[in-house]
Amino acid sequence: MGAGSLLAAQPATAADDPWVAEVPNPFPDLYRFTVPNAAIQPATGITGTVVAVEGNFAPGKTWTTLNMGSSGGNWTSTIGPLDPGLYYYQYTARPAWNQDAVAFRNPASPQQVTSKPAWNTLFVPGPGAEWLADVPSGGELQEITYESTVADADRSALVWTPPSYDEDREEPYPVLYLLPDQGRSYREWTELGRLKQILDNLAVEGDIEPMVVVMGDGDSTDARVEVLDNIVPAAEDGFNVSDDPADRAIAGIGRGASQALTLLLTDTGEFSQVGSFSGRLVSSVSATKAAQINDATDLIRIYAGNVTDPAYGSTVSLVDKFAAAGVEFQSDGSDPETGGTWDTWQKSLHDFAQRLFQADGDAGPSEGHLPFTPHSLPAPGTTPTPWVDENGVVTFETGAEFADANNVTVWGNFGPSGSWPRTPMVKQPDGRWRLTIPLEGGSYYYKFVVEGSDRKDASNPTSVTSEPNWSTFFVPGDTLRGRYTGDVPEGERGAVSIMSYTSTANSQERSAYVWTPPGYDPERQDAYPVFYLQHGGGQTWTDWIEVGRAAQILDNHYRNGDIVPMVVVMANGNGVNFPNEIRTRIVPAAEASYNVSDDPEDRALAGLSMGSGAALSTLWAAPGEFAYISGFSAFGSVPGNADVEAINAGTTLLRIYTGDVQDFTYQNTLSLIASMENRGVEHEFAPVIPGPHSWDVWQKALIDLLPRLFTADTSAGIPLEAVIPEGENGVLAVSVADFGELVSFSSPENVGDRLRMTTMLPEVTITDSRTAQQAGVGGWSVSGHADAFTSAGQTLTADHLGWTPQLLTPRPGLSAGAPVETILDGGPGLEAPADLGSATAEGRFGTATFGADLELEVPVGTQPGTYSGLLMVSLFPID
Repeated sequence: MGAGSLLAAQPATAADDPWVAEVPNPFPDLYRFTVPNAAIQPATGITGTVVAVEGNFAPGKTWTTLNMGSSGGNWTSTIGPLDPGLYYYQYTARPAWNQDAVAFRNPASPQQVTSKPAWNTLFVPGPGAEWLADVPSGGELQEITYESTVADADRSALVWTPPSYDEDREEPYPVLYLLPDQGRSYREWTELGRLKQILDNLAVEGDIEPMVVVMGDGDSTDARVEVLDNIVPAAEDGFNVSDDPADRAIAGIGRGASQALTLLLTDTGEFSQVGSFSGRLVSSVSATKAAQINDATDLIRIYAGNVTDPAYGSTVSLVDKFAAAGVEFQSDGSDPETGGTWDTWQKSLHDFAQRLFQADGDAGPSEGHLPFTPHSLPAPGTTPTPWVDENGVVTFETGAEFADANNVTVWGNFGPSGSWPRTPMVKQPDGRWRLTIPLEGGSYYYKFVVEGSDRKDASNPTSVTSEPNWSTFFVPGDTLRGRYTGDVPEGERGAVSIMSYTSTANSQERSAYVWTPPGYDPERQDAYPVFYLQHGGGQTWTDWIEVGRAAQILDNHYRNGDIVPMVVVMANGNGVNFPNEIRTRIVPAAEASYNVSDDPEDRALAGLSMGSGAALSTLWAAPGEFAYISGFSAFGSVPGNADVEAINAGTTLLRIYTGDVQDFTYQNTLSLIASMENRGVEHEFAPVIPGPHSWDVWQKALIDLLPRLFTADTSAGIPLEAVIPEGENGVLAVSVADFGELVSFSSPENVGDRLRMTTMLPEVTITDSRTAQQAGVGGWSVSGHADAFTSAGQTLTADHLGWTPQLLTPRPGLSAGAPVETILDGGPGLEAPADLGSATAEGRFGTATFGADLELEVPVGTQPGTYSGLLMVSLFPID
């Protein structure tokens, strides 16, 4: 064996590629890719007219395409916020859509993936990815050479040794051998699998037995000889590892997993522990062989991704084959989040390593994983597409009309925060194109892009009036949009009707959609409050129903008891003086056609983008005619002749929403807020919603706004819901309606005289972009307090809730608030305002993020039930 050479850790960061930079944003991990136009021809040999960045940015870390736009001599594209984890990507250029793309990378960046020379990697740190982060005191990674009798040449392998590795230790170390997939390099275990970081973290935490890990080259015509006669002897010769089969483990990916399984059959007992990551086994297994395997093997564990993993069907067959033969094995189950990708195999390695060379532990699947059950798609052309299975996996399929195309993608709001990547489809033998992708709960819109030309999915019966090539569908799931944009059961829905009216635009006859609540009574003595909801530019009166799913959002809110019964009117705002149009045509038509109030206190008006301008211009022109006003992706300014006193006196709620910096009206929204602050217009600026100028943002804004309408309390708080269980078992949940997801408390812990439950406050981010002249010499303070929790006449005062604030973005001039104990610990709880954090003049500028450990303590005898309340977060400038 040749001498080993010590390798430095290769952290994958944006700094490795100067064309990638994190974009300042209220939410971290938004990245911009910028390719100089002058760099494309030298790198590819062509003059690119279609330039893109491709990578695993789609749901399930699916490979997708982000088209880049040309501006100022550069091609750019922005995506995010990205979830923490490892991303890999490449740049591509093609002369035209119907020609092949040429992949390239920044020539100033190092080659990071041996088997994919054009790829770069980007590691996004953060919660949930700590186990993938670099560890300063981790183990060592070495490259060794060995003689391959199969290849008749020297080959290389990587070897990881633990932080405590001792060449002279009396007891040799157990050893894990890892094999790559076909056509892949053994180096991918570290380049894309982040093996070193995974094992370093496990070793430092004491979660694995100290072991040596060898990543050999299984790309061989005779894997048995390569492993047993070449790789294993080289490892035993060069490192202090055991030659006892009881101390040997082997695993692999794809073909490497198949090689490991084959060795389990042909050389039973050579490895006591075997792992299959997206593998298959062609050979049959007899009952006799199963008995031999059971006697000689301590652990067999099978891993695979979801049904998008190409090895999913083979893994189902493997599980069935082992079970039928009587082989004792463990199934980790199907990972529902990812398919046949390194994200799946990273998690597989993380789980498998902790089980090696240990006493028997939990043999069940990882939390949330699904059983390996057969999965098949409908026969081509037999069902409308997309086809959504019970786990949220979506399959798109074209007809055969694009059989001659060279490039077909699906464009849709599948990217981070509702952005629009183009995800490649795969051509099928019958000429159809198909894509299968896992999606979280929510409503979606999409179109096919065939060699650069937009085409509608002809098999999807849905339609969008303003976008003829779009189709829509819904995926059930426990996300905010998944809970609110799905259909409620028949019999519990409101009614959607069409109202006609004569417009001021050349006396045109126009239409509006009108939603009336379940049980709407046209003869009710108390007329219903009415909400006028406007579309944006390039849209029309149908969009809030066809794309925004306003009817479903209203139905779900009403079913949950979150909103008062109201009538909602969605009219056509195109080509008119809107303040005049709504006051003289739309409102009179609604009041003549429906049992709605003519009292301004019972009227609300909101809109998105252009519709926000319509709502605000009505407020400036006719203050007091609509008590509730809101703008989504809002813009504009307070006119110089606006009657601010009348605006404040006649407006119960003025609430403004925006997406993040990807929303092209974001800066305009900030200018609007500054204008209102300077003029003294009372308003609320809702928390920034991550995402671009998109329906995902506007749906979340509508979900947040509706419960605030026509109520005495319009506080911008975080709704809390606490479930006090009977006995000691149960859960406590926090529902964050402001664009968050359900946050579950830990199971109640009985600590004698009380039940204690804990969770984390959703992150609170403060953005301060004020100039020094605006801010003066002060900073700011953010505080929080809760109101009482109530349940069926029972009350739980807010002093039972305490917190320990945390500063998540430390820098000089920022500090977290002091812990607040609950009343059961002698503290005031959060019944009174308490500091979450603050900034001095030195630290105020930019973004700052705070969190908090929340602790709810209730007496053991508290009446069981579901308790609801609000946690308010307030921001104040400090002089």
